[in-house]
Amino acid sequence: MTDLLVTDVRLVPLDGEEGGGPAVRRVASASGGTAATGPVDVLVRDGVITEVGPGLTRPEEVPVLAGEGRWVVPGLWDHHVHLGQWGATTARLDLAPATSARDAVRRVAERLASDEPLPETGVLVGWGHRSAQWDEDPTVAMLDEVAREVPVVLISGDGHHGWMNTPALRLLGGPADATGVVREADWFPMYDRLGNLPGAAQEAELGVARAVTDALALGVVGITDLEMGRPWEDWRRRCDLGQPMLRARTGVYAEELQGVLDAGVRTGQVIEGTDGLVTMGPLKIISDGSLNTRTAWCREPYADAHRLTHPCGAANLTRDEMHELMTAGHAGGLEMAIHAIGDAAVGQALEAFASIGARGGIEHAQLVGEVDLERWGALPVRASVQPAHLLDDRAVTEQCWPDRTGLTFALRRFAEHGIEMAMGSDAPVSPLDPWLTLASAVHRGPVDAETWHPELALTPAEALAASVDSQRVRPGARGDLVLLDADPLGGGDSAQQARVLRSMGVSATVLAGQVVHGG
Repeated sequence: MTDLLVTDVRLVPLDGEEGGGPAVRRVASASGGTAATGPVDVLVRDGVITEVGPGLTRPEEVPVLAGEGRWVVPGLWDHHVHLGQWGATTARLDLAPATSARDAVRRVAERLASDEPLPETGVLVGWGHRSAQWDEDPTVAMLDEVAREVPVVLISGDGHHGWMNTPALRLLGGPADATGVVREADWFPMYDRLGNLPGAAQEAELGVARAVTDALALGVVGITDLEMGRPWEDWRRRCDLGQPMLRARTGVYAEELQGVLDAGVRTGQVIEGTDGLVTMGPLKIISDGSLNTRTAWCREPYADAHRLTHPCGAANLTRDEMHELMTAGHAGGLEMAIHAIGDAAVGQALEAFASIGARGGIEHAQLVGEVDLERWGALPVRASVQPAHLLDDRAVTEQCWPDRTGLTFALRRFAEHGIEMAMGSDAPVSPLDPWLTLASAVHRGPVDAETWHPELALTPAEALAASVDSQRVRPGARGDLVLLDADPLGGGDSAQQARVLRSMGVSATVLAGQVVHGG
């Protein structure tokens, strides 16, 4: 924690006030002064904002960061990240452009024929394909045709299935009778084994260091890290090694839950050895699948249900299993992070929250029925949403849920029902880029294309308010600040607002009073 005086900055209003006035006036009236409407100074002492107002006196030996009239917002947060996986993507074959199973196989063959060496693990890993709209289903035999010896693991862009050849299935202990992709509960243990291969962790950590540095440059000061395994130990090691750091809340899954409960570690408790930056986060429960893999659990069948074993998708847990996990976590002082994409899964999660009295959030909430919104608004449960997913999922939504497109990514409906929103990326599913997230919430489409269901969009101020971890630039708040080169609430239509956000320049990022980017 350090001290810092930031001078001559303009407060960005996030609560509907004009020109940042109320935040400044509160400070001014408390000190007997007059209301200020122009640029202000912000004083951070021991990592906490202590004063906000014009012409603050600089305490002796406190360094100064000259704002030069730039705009300031609280430090940005990404509330849903798988940081190890995001770091690992930098070394993976990019299959997002693949238009068919055969196209993906061709890209694998070209990569194997190139001079580029394989990773230390000896496994060729691809990331990002989205097979929901492919005419031909991926098969093990297709990959075996081009890779008979080298293990090949192709991870879908939603992370919910793996497409592997025979050597990879053997290496990772996959189902002996697998002929196509391996999904959900069968896939996740294999995903974990892939990350535990010799050399995999070192490869991922190189990417993590770059990812943290890049995030700080975008104004991100904190993440909720929902990586599997024991991410709190990963963060402790990173701190010991002097790697770039930011704030992190680390999730825990069912496999490690008992150890956390036995240790008495609760949500919000600081992880020792992390300079106070890392705390225990929520219990993560994956209650259903994903739209792209067609395993999101819905109340009504998918429009292309003839292709599916489960026409409505399926729950990963029974009601009793979910209640048992949530009850144990809640009793141990943990908040919940319930992955629920389909409306049936969202309904099941809300019922469990209400019955158990747990707190936390529903992750994704991609399809939400009108019947659930009023009940949700009465619960202490956040909507942890990833607006940039709609850029990838629009076409498959129109294919699979054509009668429900107006119920997907329903951000405006959350706001109308008083449901707290916390925005994130779900990196590596979408890039760890808050400005892409914000632009997607405001325009609901690429900046050069028409908006999709504009009635469900947010204003820039609403989107920013859901991206700063409930902080404001005011006394008592964390000393986390971002200096911006332009006004993020710039006018115009939604496309113009999105362009402003996508092109936003971050001139400085301050974490607990320390300048960690720019300056």
